[in-house]
Order: sequence, then structure tokens, then C-alpha cells
Amino acid sequence: MTDAIRTRALAAFVASTGYDDLPPAVRTMTLEVVRDGIGAMAAAANPAYSTGRLIAAFARDQGGRDEASVVGHGFRTSAVMAALANGTMGYACDFEPHHPEAILHPIAVMVPTALAVAERVGASGSALLAAVAIGCEVEYRVSRALGPAEQYALGFHPSAVCGAFGAAAAAACLLKLPEEAVARALGLAACQASGLMAWESDPTENARPFQMGMAARNGVTAALLAGSGFGGPPEVFDHGHTVFKAFSRAPEPQRLTEDLGTAFDGILELAIKPYSCVSFLHPGLDALFALAREEGLRADDVESVTLRFPKDGIHCVDGNPLRSHCAQYVLSVALVRGALAVADLFTDRRLDDPAVADLSRRVRVESDPELDRLFPAFYASIVDVRTRGGRRLRSRRDIARGYPEAPLSPAELDAKFRALAGSVWPVDTVEALAGAIDDLPAAPDLQSLAAVLREPAGTVGA
Repeated sequence: MTDAIRTRALAAFVASTGYDDLPPAVRTMTLEVVRDGIGAMAAAANPAYSTGRLIAAFARDQGGRDEASVVGHGFRTSAVMAALANGTMGYACDFEPHHPEAILHPIAVMVPTALAVAERVGASGSALLAAVAIGCEVEYRVSRALGPAEQYALGFHPSAVCGAFGAAAAAACLLKLPEEAVARALGLAACQASGLMAWESDPTENARPFQMGMAARNGVTAALLAGSGFGGPPEVFDHGHTVFKAFSRAPEPQRLTEDLGTAFDGILELAIKPYSCVSFLHPGLDALFALAREEGLRADDVESVTLRFPKDGIHCVDGNPLRSHCAQYVLSVALVRGALAVADLFTDRRLDDPAVADLSRRVRVESDPELDRLFPAFYASIVDVRTRGGRRLRSRRDIARGYPEAPLSPAELDAKFRALAGSVWPVDTVEALAGAIDDLPAAPDLQSLAAVLREPAGTVGA
């Protein structure tokens, strides 16, 4: 693949790939992650949580054409504003599928994007699923070509930067843009691509999920503009001020198009979360819960906990002001309460649970050279516990539950979905939602799904 045709190759893939072109395994996985992502988005519509409440109010205040539903808030607005609101809610609970190797949250971007545009144009359920799969593939390839560690080193958030390209691709699929227009949509996405790691200093955790809302909004905007004939850089991965020069100091451009159209690692390598927190902490949580289960470990037995983690990821979890990203907080809540739920992310248990506050002060994070070589493909973690009785306990996990190598069972996936959707809607609404999602491959449009999704959310369960 030469430098002269990368953008065109990517645009041709987006313009020519439909649901029937996707391998069966990709179709199956896409439906699974769409269901999981919708569950996480629904839970974030809980009026008790500020992120969904505020972003939905903002979208309502802006007005706009009645063309796409805002999840859990009872109204429709423009596709652009719906993508912003739903994308923000898609990542608010930090509970949706993620891509470990590329360090991405593509479902939080692609599902809101596809829902908004598909509802606007009256697309079929299978077209929506194809758009999600293609958007995830594009986002994954852009992140691998830039290098996720490279983006972090420069202060960029890969999910937000690369998500704009994936969203533009997903929207372009649903708008049925020709190859030339897709190339311009990718160029217009590049002009908007943004997202700084500065959200790590926002303890409200409103800015963190806003990054996914931005990516969805920017991608939809790019595709709609390109579809109207609006001009844009036609070769943004090839010439001039390219994406590679802007967001990386050691890019690998060839990764953008290697095995394009035959490999779908952007979907097939997604991991589905069993815990509502940053994915970096999932192997450590698995290790800690294993010690609790196998050794009978309880919070009041613990003198100290040390989490050993790859050095390139420590900045994201050691003493982070965000509860969802703070190892000290997350591990303490998990051990004291015996679980980690969505509500723990939105409520600081250190303020109302003395045991959590006390243990948080005795959790340390240290780098471990042995784990560095596995990062970022794996977030390998070692948990060392020293008990008050003098025991030294250790547990290591390289692969978290929910990874493709260690998938959650169908029963676990179903229980997660029903718990999330059931936290804001009654049982009959959850059943209707589950049925509408399961029917997507054969659905002629999204009317049934959208009608359920915009049902006003309440606080039904924890």
C-alpha cells in the first residue's frame, strides 16, 4: 500500500461494505456489543446522575429538527445533537465494550452515531449494525496507525481523536455516501478531531464522557457536510498536514489499510466489561476478587494493597481525581463492598463509608518491568496484599474477564444488560428493549427500538 492511496482505500472500504459483506462472526459480535452499549447508555440516563441529565438538557435547549431520539429523555432532536447527547451518555458509566490493544471506547461513539443517523434516514437494523462494525474498524485502524501510546504521550485521548473518524465512517455508511464523499468526510473529521486528557482533572466526570459525545457529533457533522457537497481535505491520510503528523511522533501508516476488508479486529477484539470503571483496572479487580474468594480475604483483614501495573499506564490510575480511574478508590470499594456497581462511580464512597476511606489510604500503585512488555495489548496486573495477621498474598491476571480470550457467558451478558436497563426502566420496558435489539438484523427500520429508547428514564433500581 503506497502513501498515495490510503485515504481512497479506506473510503472505498466504507462506501462498498454492507451487512451482507460482513463475516458471520462479525455480525454476531456486533449485535452483542450493540446490546451491551445500549445497556450502558440507558443506565447513564438515570436522572440521579448529572452527566446524562445535563447533556440532555443542553441538547433540548439547542432545539433542532425532530429526527433522532435522545435516550431516556422523551424527546427527539437533530441527528447531530442526539449523537452528542447519546455519545456522552454512552461513556458516562465507563461500562461499555472497549478495545484493549488500541485503548479505545468505540461502542460509546459508534452506537450513538449509528442510532442518530439511522433514525434520521429510516435505515434498517442491519444497516445500523453494518455501520457500527465499519465505524469500529475505522476507529481501530486509525488508533493502531497513530499508536495509542503515542497519542497519550502527546496528551490526546485516542477514543476521542480516532472516534471522530470512526463516527464519520459509520455515518457515511448510513447516508450511502460515494467513495469520493467518504474521503471528504474523513478529511472533515480530521479537521474536527480533538480530545485532550485534561478531563482527568475533572472530578465531576462530566468532561470524561463528553469526549465520546464530541467524537460522535463531529463524525456525524463531517458526513452530513460531505453528503451536502461541502469541501474537505480529500487525502488527509496521505498528503500535506496529515493525521499522522498531527497526533503522533512515531506513526505506522501501513496499519491503516493492512488486511482491510478481510480482518475485522476492530469488532472481534472488543472486550465486554464486568465492572463499571476504567478497563486498566479490570485485571487487578479480577485478581483481588480471586484472593477474596480463594483466601477468604476481607477488607478488615488487610494492612495494605499494592497494585503492580505497566509504567505507561500508571499515570491514568494512580491517585486519579476521577473515581472511575482511581486505583485507590476502585480497589477499596471492591474489597469493602464485595462488588463494584455503576452507583459506586457516581457516589464517592469515601465520604459515606469510613472503611472505604481508610483502605483507600493504604493502596499503592507501583510499576513492574515484567508487565511493561505486554502493554498496551494487555493490562497485566499483579495485586500484592499484606494482611494484619502477617500473610503475604499475591494474584496476577494478564487478561481480564470479558476479553475475547475469556468471554463473559451469555447468562452474564444478559444479567448485565437487564441490570443496567432495569436501573432506569420497568421490566416490561426492558423486555421490549431486549426484543427490539434482538430483532435488529431483520428490522426494516428503527421505529420500535427508538420508541423504547426515548422512554423517560427514572431511578428504578441501584
